[in-house]
Amino acid sequence: MLTEGLFSPLKQRGVTFRNRIGMSPMCMYSCDDGLVNDWHVVHLGSRAVGGCGLVIAEATGVEPRARITVGCAGMYRDEHVEAWSRVTRIISQHGAVPGIQLAHAGRKAGWSRPWPTYRYLGVDEGGWQPLAPSPIAPNEKHVVPREMTRSDIHNVTASFAHAAARAVAAGFGLIEIHAAHGYLLNSFCSPLTNHRTDEYGGTHAHRTRIHREVVRAVRKVIPDSMPLWMRISCSDWADDGCGWNIEDSVELAKEMRSLGVDLIDCSSGGNATQAKIPVGPGYQVPFADAIRRNAGIHTAAVGMITEAGQADAIIRQQQADMILLGKTLLRDPYFPVRAAKELGVNDKPLWPEQYRWVM
Repeated sequence: MLTEGLFSPLKQRGVTFRNRIGMSPMCMYSCDDGLVNDWHVVHLGSRAVGGCGLVIAEATGVEPRARITVGCAGMYRDEHVEAWSRVTRIISQHGAVPGIQLAHAGRKAGWSRPWPTYRYLGVDEGGWQPLAPSPIAPNEKHVVPREMTRSDIHNVTASFAHAAARAVAAGFGLIEIHAAHGYLLNSFCSPLTNHRTDEYGGTHAHRTRIHREVVRAVRKVIPDSMPLWMRISCSDWADDGCGWNIEDSVELAKEMRSLGVDLIDCSSGGNATQAKIPVGPGYQVPFADAIRRNAGIHTAAVGMITEAGQADAIIRQQQADMILLGKTLLRDPYFPVRAAKELGVNDKPLWPEQYRWVM
């Protein structure tokens, strides 16, 4: 077994990940009133069986109107705890850490499932009025969101804390706060989408106030031994340079570290309508590298990481501490086992006992 690289363990607080491969949160749009079901047990459990060190469940709404679609997962009712506990049990039984991404979709909320037709649902169709820091729609396909009051903001912060407490009860070993991709917390960050003039708008400190409040509220209700992560969009990729950028992200990461966040999950985009994103293999890795080096916090690299050697090099070159895979793991649930073999690591310990005899 290699002593460092993609298959070296990583310890954070009271949790040890058996390797540096995690499943990135990806929406399945397969819930009713936020309740996960057999699909999620099989879908998420199979990636633990496949050798991941961490399996993060999809963006999970902290309140009903926090969901992107009517089919998205939730953690806003006590009934959700038992439903999720089936998922956490199978992930844990197969050696991976079960994680959950707690989210509020903000101005991008209230849509149908992507099939047969992805569209915004009116209130009379089972949708809901989206909320945002300012009444700015993402594009012409969305409705204009309602500008949040201070009371709305405080209620959302409390909802994150309540959802986090339920996540602990459901058996999750890690919580990630979703603050990326143009959803609620990300839209507070960026001057492109936050035009407020109160204490939640204007300066960097004011625009990120909700992040500090949410992290403090969540950290209070989860064990000290539980890692807390945050996914951010490190850049708006705005042409005019007036949006959120990597320098802003480094500053935010420093603040989050001081409040008890253990890792920044480094994604980008999703907030600027006319963003031009230079998509290519590992195109977001420089963000993870910059934040890791300049903010002194663990980072996760994500985005078009598809090969074992590529992922291993990112860890060995100390550009990131974890690799989160999305589409790669959808295509191949056993990517970690295949990667171990390709990299010359003894892969048999990753296989479940039921399969190991034929390997």
